[in-house]
Amino acid sequence: MKKNATLKISISGARGIVGESLTPQLAATLAQAFGTYVGGGPVLVGRDARPSGIMLSEAVTAGLLSVGCRPVDVGILPIPSFLFLTKATKSAGGIAVTASHNPKQWNGLKFISRNGLYLNPLQTEEYLDIYHQAAFDFTPPAKYKNVQVRADAGEAHLRRLLDRFGSAAVKRRGFKVAIDCNNGAGAPLAPRFLRELGCEVVPLYCEPNGEFAHDPEPTPENIPDVCAAVKSTGADIGFVQDADADRLAVVDEKGRPIGEELTLVLAARHVLSRRKGSIVCNLSSTRALDDIARACGVKLFRTKIGEINVVEKLLSAKPKAVIGGEGNGGVIDPEIHPCRDSFAAMGLILEALAAGRRPVSTLVSSLPRYVLIKDRIEGSAERAHRLIALLKKRYEKAGSVSLLDGLKVDFPDHWIHIRPSNTEPIIRILAEAKTAAGARKALATLKSEIAVNLKKL
Repeated sequence: MKKNATLKISISGARGIVGESLTPQLAATLAQAFGTYVGGGPVLVGRDARPSGIMLSEAVTAGLLSVGCRPVDVGILPIPSFLFLTKATKSAGGIAVTASHNPKQWNGLKFISRNGLYLNPLQTEEYLDIYHQAAFDFTPPAKYKNVQVRADAGEAHLRRLLDRFGSAAVKRRGFKVAIDCNNGAGAPLAPRFLRELGCEVVPLYCEPNGEFAHDPEPTPENIPDVCAAVKSTGADIGFVQDADADRLAVVDEKGRPIGEELTLVLAARHVLSRRKGSIVCNLSSTRALDDIARACGVKLFRTKIGEINVVEKLLSAKPKAVIGGEGNGGVIDPEIHPCRDSFAAMGLILEALAAGRRPVSTLVSSLPRYVLIKDRIEGSAERAHRLIALLKKRYEKAGSVSLLDGLKVDFPDHWIHIRPSNTEPIIRILAEAKTAAGARKALATLKSEIAVNLKKL
């Protein structure tokens, strides 16, 4: 394998395996390009709890100093708190060292604009032009800025969350909540947030040491411990965050994971029960959101995969969007900040429980239900695009075809989607239907077509 085989640079930032494709030298160079792009000024530098984070954040700091920026060290910080703080402090931008849901050996850099948003495709292209040309605005050492350390980095986001969700209705219920932070970036803030909402907290893996107790992607098969804790302690609900705390998985009061696809569905239905407005989600999110939008008489807009794509549509949607997100457990509450935020997701779901005075399982049973199966094959983005061009000819007369992001084909009773990943050198394959058998059949058919067409490449 080539050393750069795992390096992935996209609108989701840069990710790679530490010591192979992602090195301190590369991190410093990427930071030099970003510091040049934003034109100097204060730039927040934070990280998730991975052991490699301190090394890479120091390299980022060095790169920023060399081009005249003032690095502001915010330490281990949930990514939604980081995004909120970037805008609140009127910083020039931010670089977060995190690989989100990727395994421990991975890490990465996420680049944030002064508005507290990820760089959009055009901004990413402009930034990468600087990086590829090595056109850095180096500053003489005599003009280097001092590094500022901010110890209270999570407070601004926490206060906004409590203003939004700290209602008497939630506090009166005194929910018992099991929270699994997987020793990630959410660990310092999540138990505190829940306690200040009046919850009794059952903490699991709430030390921000980066020693993941399970795979960081909060899928049902990865979270048995919190399921067991909910049952053994009689908790009302269980929550699981991913490594940088922008995604949330939910466990019902019986200790059953509801599937991360339903996190956004639960939140959306609750928000729409209080006020009307559009929903924005990505192309791979469950069809249950279409059903919710139809039942509530509102519009649903779908975008390319990638948080910034959802956010930009959410900010421009007409009628105004009141909720958005991605079907991987990423909920965007624009009243907090336009970003995926596991804390906002917890607040909205606790509000829904308090308002309905029904257990999670009852709320979930009343939702539209589909079965979404996700799979993957090894392959570069170039290989994915060549494969999609062949598959398009096969499917363009079979269903409703979208080429917005890869190839998605909608049928009356199911849909399929194939696209290159933004974060890993893989090709993602998805199928959703009303039943597990239907989803498995759709996925098997798609994989069969892929196998046939791969031989033509």
